Amino acid sequence: MSKQQKTPPMQGNIVPDSQAGGLMALLPGRVRDLASMARFDRPIGWWLLFWPGAWAIALAGNGLEHWRMILWFLVGSIAMRAAGCVWNDIVDRDLDKKVARTASRPVAAGRISVIQAALWMGALCLIGLVVLLQLRWQAQLMALASLALVAAYPFMKRITWWPQVWLGLVFSWAALVGWTEMQGSIGIAGALLYLGSICWVIGYDSIYALQDKEDDALVGIKSSALAMGSHVRGGVAGFYAMALLLWAGTIWLARPDPLVLLALLPVAAHLLWQVATLKEDGLDPGFSVDAFPDAKPVPTFAGNALAKFRSNRFAGALMFAACVVVGAS
Repeated sequence: MSKQQKTPPMQGNIVPDSQAGGLMALLPGRVRDLASMARFDRPIGWWLLFWPGAWAIALAGNGLEHWRMILWFLVGSIAMRAAGCVWNDIVDRDLDKKVARTASRPVAAGRISVIQAALWMGALCLIGLVVLLQLRWQAQLMALASLALVAAYPFMKRITWWPQVWLGLVFSWAALVGWTEMQGSIGIAGALLYLGSICWVIGYDSIYALQDKEDDALVGIKSSALAMGSHVRGGVAGFYAMALLLWAGTIWLARPDPLVLLALLPVAAHLLWQVATLKEDGLDPGFSVDAFPDAKPVPTFAGNALAKFRSNRFAGALMFAACVVVGAS
C-alpha cells in the first residue's frame, strides 16, 4: 500500500465534525447535512465571531445603550459564520477527505454537491445583507471590505504555517465594523481593539489546531500548532498576553483612569486558566513514523484542546462585560 493510500490515524478523543447528536440527529438527512455545513450545532463559532463587534459597540457606544445593534450583530454573526463554513467546506473538500475529523463532512463525502452548497451559501449571505442594511454607510463599506479576507482564508493553510493569523484578521473584523458604526471611523482605540482580538484568535485557534496536528502533518496542511511544535503552551500564553496589553490600551484611550483597567482582570484570569490547564499529550499510539516518513512528529497538547477552545465564549463574555462597564462609565 502506498503512503497516499494509508488512512491517517485519529486520536481517540477527537470527535468527527459531522457527528450528529440531539436535535440534529432528528432532522431528515438532507436538512441535517445543510445544518451541519452551516455548523448550526456548533454555536462556538458564531459566538467567537460576534464578540469583537459587541465589544466595540459597548465600549464606543455607551455600554448597552445600542443593544438593538448588538442583536443585529448577533444575527449577522450567525448567518455569516454559517456562510463562511459552507465556503470553507467547498474549498477544502479534497483536503477534508484526508483528515479523520472532517472526512465525513457532507461535501467531502459527496452527499451534497458543490452547486447545492453554493446555493445554500448564497441564501445565508442574503441574511447577512439584511443586517448590512441596518448599518451607516461607513460601517457598510468596512463590512464589505472583509469579503476578500473571508474568501481567501481557506487557502491560507496551503500557503503559510500561520493561517491562524489570517483567521484573526477575519474573525476580528466585526470590531472595526462595530467601532465605525458607533464613531463613524476607527481611530487608534478601535485599531487596538482589533489588533488585540487578532492575538486572541491566534491563541485560541492554535489550541483548536492541536486536534488535527497529526493528520495535518500527514496530509501537508499547515497550522500554527505545527509551527510552534512543542512550544504551543508558551506561544498561546504570549498571544493572550499581547491581546490583554492591546485591550488595556483600548480601554485606557476610552477612559484614562488606572482603575478601569481592573475591568480586564476577569478575562485575564480566564485566559491564564486556559494556559495553565492545557494538558500535554504524546502522539497517538497508532502514529508510525516508519509508515509516514514525511511527517514530522512532535509533542502535542491535544488532550483537552477542544474544551479549552470552546471556553473562549466565556472569555469573550468577560471582555464584553468589561467593555459594558467602561463604556457606560
